[in-house]
Amino acid sequence: MSHDPLMIDTTPVTDVTAAAFTIPTDSPEADGTLAWNSTTMVLVQVSAGGQVGTGWTYAPAAAAAVVSGILTDLVTGGDPMDVPGRHETMVRAIRNAGRPGIAGCALSAVDIALWDLKARLLGVPLHRLLGAARDTVPVYGSGGFTTYHRHQLEQQLTGWVQEQSIPRVKIKIGEAWGTRTDRDLHRIRQARHVIGDDTALYVDANGAYGCKQAIRVAADAADANVVWFEEPVSSDDLVGLQQIRQMVRPDVAAGEYGYDLPYFERMCAAGAVDCLQADITRCGGITDWLKVAAVAAAHNLEVSGHCAPHLHAHAAAAIPNLRHLEWFHDHVRIEQRFFDGAFNPTGGSLRPDPHAPGHGLTLRAPDIASFQVA
Repeated sequence: MSHDPLMIDTTPVTDVTAAAFTIPTDSPEADGTLAWNSTTMVLVQVSAGGQVGTGWTYAPAAAAAVVSGILTDLVTGGDPMDVPGRHETMVRAIRNAGRPGIAGCALSAVDIALWDLKARLLGVPLHRLLGAARDTVPVYGSGGFTTYHRHQLEQQLTGWVQEQSIPRVKIKIGEAWGTRTDRDLHRIRQARHVIGDDTALYVDANGAYGCKQAIRVAADAADANVVWFEEPVSSDDLVGLQQIRQMVRPDVAAGEYGYDLPYFERMCAAGAVDCLQADITRCGGITDWLKVAAVAAAHNLEVSGHCAPHLHAHAAAAIPNLRHLEWFHDHVRIEQRFFDGAFNPTGGSLRPDPHAPGHGLTLRAPDIASFQVA
């Protein structure tokens, strides 16, 4: 008897769990406006029909409490095939909790877990379920923290460029809220010297500079041929971003702090960026990340996935207007350590498994257990 693909026998969602894990960094890390020595992952798992979908976000442990206290009951008992419906129900429920921030991160993790669950129930890779636009997804090496000494920076850049053949890399600048431009410029030139002339050099100030200061830094670094200038000023300063974009040679990028579609529409409409960034673990998961890509496309812009590369890869493979994903050191070390099926970026791109169901990752639960926090 032939199988009718429209007749899908599924059971309701039976279980939703959320837990937080804090993992120390391998060395102190900082950018222009923040320093940290550990990273917290909030992991969500959703079960139905003998399958488990997994999603996560990088956020304070309080995001796990939002999942358990607000979202779990909205998902449990629901049809795992109807992810957009569950998503909308969750969006409405977190209105008073405040979607931008921790509640938005919790929503995103559950949404990702639901999409992974649906793909596993159907026995298909997630990017095929979403509808693939590409087989491979470009990445750029990202790290270059302001806390790194010369040898650390050189070693990391060399690893990406020479050992993994990644053709684009990014370092952090804007040290100490933009008060160390001398060191910023020195590190930019050091990076260019290490990577050679054929690798694209990106910089990220994390909003540390003032508007004219950022323009001066870009001009002073012209000899290093920087091609990507991320958050030269605060991403809330759309006028400043737009002015900088008009005055500097590198592409201006921002958007990683967007938690809803109106945020991204405002940024695009203001002409603030050459490439729109969006973080799938913040903006509303896969459901809304795809919508963000559509908003960007309406403004003739490409999208770059911010951090968490193993969660972005399948959604990124499903959009035509993708530029790349961020192969972010801090998250890569966690995702490769605690999941089987992790990607290899050699050659500068990721290739979602065309056969493994869902996002193709399997949690190494015993390995991560010791990092769980209350």
